Amino acid sequence: MGICSSCFKGAETETLSPSAEVRRQQQLEAAERRRVQNETRGIKDPEKVRRMQQKAQELEKREEEAARIGGFQPTLKWQQD
Repeated sequence: MGICSSCFKGAETETLSPSAEVRRQQQLEAAERRRVQNETRGIKDPEKVRRMQQKAQELEKREEEAARIGGFQPTLKWQQD
């Protein structure tokens, strides 16, 4: 029996542990999944957040353009206390 189990011993280690390249690829995929999950954590509608960010960027561009046209005078903003 000892002879037979020694034949299978090498095969077990090969099937249990993937090669270094496969392991590296799996770690990269897991890291990417964690990154995506952390970005969307707590956000019910990621598309809405993206739209809001685009609106904010467009507003900022408009303000910069208005400042250039208006002779570099700062634009007034209404602040409600």
